[in-house]
Amino acid sequence: MRELVAKPSLLIFVIMYFVLLVGIGIYYSKKIKEDNAEDFVLAGKGLGPIVLMGTFLATYVGNGTISGGGNSLSFTYGIWPGIFFALPAIAAIIVLSLLSNKIRTFGSYTVAQILEMKYGKTARLVSGVIIAFSMISICAYQYKGLAFVLNITTGMDIKIGTAVGAFLIIFLAFSGGLKSVAVSDAFSAFIMLIGIVIATPFVLNAAGGWSNVVASAPAESLTLSGGQTFYGFLAGYFPLFFLSMGDQNLYQRITAGKGSKDVKWGFVGWFLGILIVMPLVAVIAFCARHIFGTNIQAGMAFMSTTTLIPTAIGGLLLAASTAFIVTTGDSYLLSGATNITYDIYVEKINPNASEQQKFKVTRIAIALAGIFAYILIQFFPTVLAIQYWSYTIYGAGITPALLGALLWKKVTKTGGIASMAVGSIVTVIWEAMKQPFGVATVLVAVPISFTVLIIVSLMTQSENKVVSK
Repeated sequence: MRELVAKPSLLIFVIMYFVLLVGIGIYYSKKIKEDNAEDFVLAGKGLGPIVLMGTFLATYVGNGTISGGGNSLSFTYGIWPGIFFALPAIAAIIVLSLLSNKIRTFGSYTVAQILEMKYGKTARLVSGVIIAFSMISICAYQYKGLAFVLNITTGMDIKIGTAVGAFLIIFLAFSGGLKSVAVSDAFSAFIMLIGIVIATPFVLNAAGGWSNVVASAPAESLTLSGGQTFYGFLAGYFPLFFLSMGDQNLYQRITAGKGSKDVKWGFVGWFLGILIVMPLVAVIAFCARHIFGTNIQAGMAFMSTTTLIPTAIGGLLLAASTAFIVTTGDSYLLSGATNITYDIYVEKINPNASEQQKFKVTRIAIALAGIFAYILIQFFPTVLAIQYWSYTIYGAGITPALLGALLWKKVTKTGGIASMAVGSIVTVIWEAMKQPFGVATVLVAVPISFTVLIIVSLMTQSENKVVSK
């Protein structure tokens, strides 16, 4: 098995990408109107189909894919578990495309605003806190992804690299809001697609060809389950599925589209991008297992292969990796800060806030949330650990109540609030108990949240009669 050796020549490609992103951030920071918060948070609801295609894909595919999720599953279990990481995305695209027109009619800055319309002000505050925490947690592990990039190129210590990654992501979200983020997303998405398509054959060649990889792989790693139990299989994909169906970031982009047709084309581009990116990430990570074995962490599998292929190709792939990470980080940081501004500051502290005040508070919230995300990542041992935690608390605490608000006429205010509270509490308790009996938190918290939503709503139908009057 080979040892991973830093390749400083790759750094120039990462720096070039950083310079382009910073340039985009500075450019759009000058175009943002401080008296128009919607311009900052929802890009003035003017995103076209090409930008939507890119921003959907780049938002969904981040460090959770190339360091956690598909990458780690392929490296640890086998090729098919990695490829199957595309399934939650495909399911989410179908669900969200069917709900997109309804989501656009709300025109909301945050998912918590949608929940308030159905469940009241208490629900907005509770959900705003849950969503902000989840968004910030997702942002946090993007910092470590950038640290992996810097470690591979310069040998920089992971802790120092995490701090550098935090600074860059905070800057980009702070500078130009969704206009900057969406444009940099679209730009980065095309780098992702080009980089990964060109690099995959070179990675296969470095591994001695696919037949050589398969011949040396454990037989179990070539099976559909990769040796995972049925419960383990579900635990690997359900958190992302339930997050995606209610993901505030995706809802904001649906709302920010120019029109319904633009959004539909955005979904088409996202779907095609997923069909390309997810399988190739799995292939590259599986090859890295063959090449490096236990000499690397699972989270570094995808990016480690950039050191083995021609510098120009490796640099392009590493720039693509950086694109995956940065675009997801600034998107989720901006989204969490939006909750802090609109669901806490405006709703509870200053209901009469001017547009300029909302704009300034959002920027302050970005900085503070970004710092909190940096502190948070210090307490999780792996990218996969914080990834599943953040996905699960959102999937159990928000998604059931949100889907109830959008799809079920019999849902009640009490049912929705109870579902959010119980789903979140069960997630925290089950995680604190270190998943008793080996049952993943998502397999406990999400069913309980849905059950509470249904039972409590059916027991409080009198609330709907009062509303109808």
